[in-house]
Amino acid sequence: MMTHFKHVTGAVALAGFLVAGTTAANELDKVTFGTSWYAQAEHGGFYQAKATGIYEEYGLDVTITMGGPQVNGLQLLVAGRRDFSMGYPVGNINAVAEGLPVVTVGAPFQSDPQVLLAHPHIESLEEIVENNMPVYIASSSHTTFWPWLKAEYGFTDEQARPYTFSVAPFLNDERVVQQGYLSSEPFAMQRGGVTPSIFLFADYGYPPYAQTIEARREMVENDPDLVRRFVQASMEGWVSYFENPEPGNALIKEANPEMTDEQIAFGIEKMLEYGLVTGGDAETHGIGYMNDERWQATFDFMAEAGLVPADLDFKQAYTLEFLPEEPVIYNGQ
Repeated sequence: MMTHFKHVTGAVALAGFLVAGTTAANELDKVTFGTSWYAQAEHGGFYQAKATGIYEEYGLDVTITMGGPQVNGLQLLVAGRRDFSMGYPVGNINAVAEGLPVVTVGAPFQSDPQVLLAHPHIESLEEIVENNMPVYIASSSHTTFWPWLKAEYGFTDEQARPYTFSVAPFLNDERVVQQGYLSSEPFAMQRGGVTPSIFLFADYGYPPYAQTIEARREMVENDPDLVRRFVQASMEGWVSYFENPEPGNALIKEANPEMTDEQIAFGIEKMLEYGLVTGGDAETHGIGYMNDERWQATFDFMAEAGLVPADLDFKQAYTLEFLPEEPVIYNGQ
């Protein structure tokens, strides 16, 4: 884990380089970052970096705005109403195919927390297919994980049912399978009396990163220093959050009063249990790490599913330039 460097004579020291410009409190660079959903533990590192002053240490005055079902983060980013946005590699590659100038600069989640949830007597994805069980999925899933499930495990469109972001159908019918987030829907199901079987797509080879940081290409090219500072501070925010999440949680609950301590605790528990942020390559390369191989694998499944042209220059969707030079590693248990 990198040491947090303080402001010294108006400059911010980073690992291996100096950030140009003054960083007095009244001269912080104002930045707007938008999340993908309502404030929750899965966004904890960003709220923690704001709550504990890590962003300020890197010369940033960050405003965090929430996403939601009616919020199109990509549009807000392209329009300049967000400087950074929480994204998803599949969406970013699609954006490149549409000619949008959006670039992923870091990936806090090494694994996509997307799961299928079944009743506890179901022990494999194959059983779901063999028994032709109904699978409740959101409309957006037809252009993300659903084509992958069809190609890799033989799921069919006949199984798909529209998901309305409620666990009620699941709780009322043992045949129902539904999509969910590892750190969210299982909590609601347990409170409803069912401990589900959890099938984390990443464990079965689903390649995308998740909760990525996206920026406009204009910012990446014209203000790389600001991008580098935002990525660095955000990754340090994640380490700080897992060490002591109370400051970040206070901001999460302030932004989203419906969020409970129990739900947040469950989210943190699952993120650590499954190594969503700290596991995989992040164990040695640091939080936020990305590599060409994972992006290639993501593009390959999209191209094979006909989601994007096979000759698309998908490498325009991301850059490895802004990953911390010294890995930001969480060493907790």
